[in-house]
Amino acid sequence: MQVADETNRVVGEDADQLADFIMFAQRSFLLDLSKELNEGKISYAQFFLLGYLANEDYLTMTDISKKMGHSTAAATGLVDRLEKLGYVQRLHAADDRRKVMVQITRKGIELVSALRNTIASNISTVMDAQAQGKEDEVQSVYAQLREFVGNS
Repeated sequence: MQVADETNRVVGEDADQLADFIMFAQRSFLLDLSKELNEGKISYAQFFLLGYLANEDYLTMTDISKKMGHSTAAATGLVDRLEKLGYVQRLHAADDRRKVMVQITRKGIELVSALRNTIASNISTVMDAQAQGKEDEVQSVYAQLREFVGNS
């Protein structure tokens, strides 16, 4: 019984640390994303749309409105702005010209990839420190993140 209690306590502590890491990493991601997006002059919603498009050949306007939780008119506005910036392009279906398909461009893929690579690098650094038994470094990162979030 004591072994089970100890295991549950350790698992609970690990889960708590992981939850803290996810919350702080998310905050850090949003701050990094904010800097990047301000340079590209796009919103979070537009970036998240680019994220969806990066994983699909194309999305229709109906697909976009459902994924984003917006009306079709609002989705059209998001796409209009992204198209003007060169991040997406509109295509028409060969069998029905009324069907508009939205596809991410190379420029859009590069933006999504750059931010994804930054996130992956940060996660890799923390995972590497943990794998090498450098829990003190990981704890230092957690402490810095807590301090940063507390001051924001």
